[in-house]
Amino acid sequence: MYKLGYTTGTYDLFHVGHLNILRNAKSLCNKLIVGVSSDEILDYKNKEHTIISLEDRMEIIRNIKYVDIVIPQYDIDKFKAWEKLHYDVLFVGDEWHNSYSWNQYEKKLKEKNVPVIYLPYTKKISTTSIIQTIKTSKVV
Repeated sequence: MYKLGYTTGTYDLFHVGHLNILRNAKSLCNKLIVGVSSDEILDYKNKEHTIISLEDRMEIIRNIKYVDIVIPQYDIDKFKAWEKLHYDVLFVGDEWHNSYSWNQYEKKLKEKNVPVIYLPYTKKISTTSIIQTIKTSKVV
């Protein structure tokens, strides 16, 4: 069991996939810090803005029982976050496994004895799929 875990996400249109990541992360650490991405750093997701405001998304995450601390994330650099927070473990969805940026984070964090743990991505749902369903749904 790790003392201090860290994970991040946009958490726009919160769904069970988000809950699964938070639940799984918390099961592996005593205290879980969650960074909620600001609209300014969404370029990596090819998004210009979220549907739900940062403040509201943070309030939603703050009220999840698996979350101990919520902070805004204004920079996607996980190593810079480690320099500020000194977390013991970093959690991320396994859809990022073997991506260039995450391989770089793993290398840098390994030097600090901080593992990156890839948690199962819930394949049946995503914010993108929810938005697509809403767009194609007919209002009765």
